[in-house]
Amino acid sequence: RFGILQVDDENRVTSFIEKPNDLDDHSSENQTVLASMGIYIFNTKTLLEILTNDANLSLSAHDFGKDIIPNVIESEAVYAFPFIDSKTKLPGYWQDVGTIDSYYKASMDLIGFTPQLNLYDENWPIRTAPNNYPPAKFIFNDDRRRGTALDSIISEGCIISGAHVEHSLLSTNVLVEQHSNLKNSIILPNVRIGYNCRLTNVIIDKGCIIPENTVIGENLEEDRLKYNVSEGGITLLEPEMLGQNVHHIE
Repeated sequence: RFGILQVDDENRVTSFIEKPNDLDDHSSENQTVLASMGIYIFNTKTLLEILTNDANLSLSAHDFGKDIIPNVIESEAVYAFPFIDSKTKLPGYWQDVGTIDSYYKASMDLIGFTPQLNLYDENWPIRTAPNNYPPAKFIFNDDRRRGTALDSIISEGCIISGAHVEHSLLSTNVLVEQHSNLKNSIILPNVRIGYNCRLTNVIIDKGCIIPENTVIGENLEEDRLKYNVSEGGITLLEPEMLGQNVHHIE
């Protein structure tokens, strides 16, 4: 799943192979390799020239890992930057999220008691654009309906309206209606979850509107007929799967 590279003593890249099946020529005695994080920094003029040349190659897939990087190693100065923490001398935090299961695992780790990436570390604040939503709100507190969230991250603008959320991550501006139960799930922004739903081990894409009485995650065979279920049993819902064209641009 990664581009594998070799470097010389000055970290100049001498070899780069995108997602090789055989690592025998790239592994050392302890069976470790240098894997590309997929982050590239170019001189602008050089990048334009490289892209222009590649665009004229009919056999090129026009992919950085497959075509661009391997073809310029000898002609250009290509260097690797070791992603090592200057204090601990250990690799810094980085996760591959190229599959549903890896994205799910990395996201759910944020909820843990000791996450690898601590969003609440004051010594390493997360800089991002503010949404200016109001604080999260939990409403209704009686025997018939109670808005609760346990072992979860609930972002600003969310409303848990007489519903139960457990071990889940809710992005901004999510509404969970009465008598619904949400467990082990990741909900992206602007999602609406209707009345009396049961959702387990799901990832819901932004803007989805989940109809009332929807049940997902309890019968994976049925879920596979309607949705995208990963090898690890995580069900991905996109608006188009629900007949909703929220991503459509006129």
